[in-house]
Amino acid sequence: MAETARSSRYLSLLERQRIATLRGQGLSIRTIATRLGRAPSTVSRELRRNMRRHDGGAYDGDLAHSRSRERARRRRPGRLLADPGLRAVVQSKLEVEWSPEQIAAYLRSTFPDRPGWHVCHETIYQALYHGGKGGLSRQLTLRLRTGRPLRKRRRRPNQRQVRFVAPALLIDLRPPEVEDRGRIGDWEGDLITGQKNRSAIATLVDRTSRYVQLVHLPVGHDAEAVRDELLTALARLPEQARLTLTWDQGSEMAHHDQIGLLLRDGVFFAQQGSPWQRGTNENTNGLLRQYFPKRTDLSIHPPEYLREVEHRMNHRPRKVLGWLTPAEIFNTL
Repeated sequence: MAETARSSRYLSLLERQRIATLRGQGLSIRTIATRLGRAPSTVSRELRRNMRRHDGGAYDGDLAHSRSRERARRRRPGRLLADPGLRAVVQSKLEVEWSPEQIAAYLRSTFPDRPGWHVCHETIYQALYHGGKGGLSRQLTLRLRTGRPLRKRRRRPNQRQVRFVAPALLIDLRPPEVEDRGRIGDWEGDLITGQKNRSAIATLVDRTSRYVQLVHLPVGHDAEAVRDELLTALARLPEQARLTLTWDQGSEMAHHDQIGLLLRDGVFFAQQGSPWQRGTNENTNGLLRQYFPKRTDLSIHPPEYLREVEHRMNHRPRKVLGWLTPAEIFNTL
């Protein structure tokens, strides 16, 4: 492995040589860490691992670096590979579409007396993608949000094109309480579309609780259809949970003034080409693509399936909520 190919997370040969020099000068671990711009624990661990006991506790930077590279090349069995019980628990959660990070948090909270089961989410990913014989089945990658059988680098998404500028209030005029995420009833919305934009599902997510509502659009997703179905969906909510709605400037919201009658503070629009201003909804739509893949016909999904997906999304623990579920937060507040 070339030196330049290694992550900056790892100590380089030059850093190890500097540790040897500074240690030879009698400097403390904290002083060495400050000079290197590293955590004291990193330097302490490095010295503990690579001190030469037979030579009075000396540290050789070149020898330590060689040992580190050798350890990195040596393949070690994964935690899940060695523990069938742990593997079974992880697999059961993956089968109901829990993410590895959700599973890692669940293991810590549910089995506090079993520290050997307190694995990080990357350990679960490694067992999925590089598990080998006796590891997790590669088929379980289909249960992940991306559904990818292989990992790939993230790409910068193309900037969204603006199709319609609604004559309405922009996000800058939204009540300041919306930013605080301290109340229920501030919704973000959008459409997820199917193959060639011929079908769609409207998505609503509460900013505070991340509670999701899916809106069935059986007769199309033009402005009239979206208006009618959104009015029906919003009317099902209690009045105190209908405060604001933030959408992008899409033509499907041409009748926003009629939709706003059901909301205490009205409908607001994100700036042109600024999806991050509706980040909660954008993230939620990404999660929903696990159930409604791109380039598929979304009209085949009946309302009953949308309710089932809602239930799964709203009853899964979320890191952003302190591992509570959206339903718990929504119903409590």
